[in-house]
Amino acid sequence: MKTEQHELYEYARKRIKQKKRVYFHFVLLFLASLFLFVATTVFHFNENASWHIWLITAWLFLFILHFIKVFITDRFMDKNWEREQIDRLVDLQKKKIEELSNNLNEENPTN
Repeated sequence: MKTEQHELYEYARKRIKQKKRVYFHFVLLFLASLFLFVATTVFHFNENASWHIWLITAWLFLFILHFIKVFITDRFMDKNWEREQIDRLVDLQKKKIEELSNNLNEENPTN
């Protein structure tokens, strides 16, 4: 029972760490975007170029990918999902081996 509790604890710790990183990534994106906007509009830093828009857009895209990974993909594909997939594949392999063995026995009866 201790091993299961430890696994649950480690999984929870890992998920919290992932979520914490997403929140930090969001705050960093927000502050950097605000800084770039202020630098461009208020301080008239390189007003004619739109590089800051492209930078913010690229960063937002990366944030969205990070968000999807943490809150959608990893949520459904945890250790239980992985175990189920492995068990399913092992069962399929056992069935194939059993079928091949039966076919071989039918083709070559030993007496």
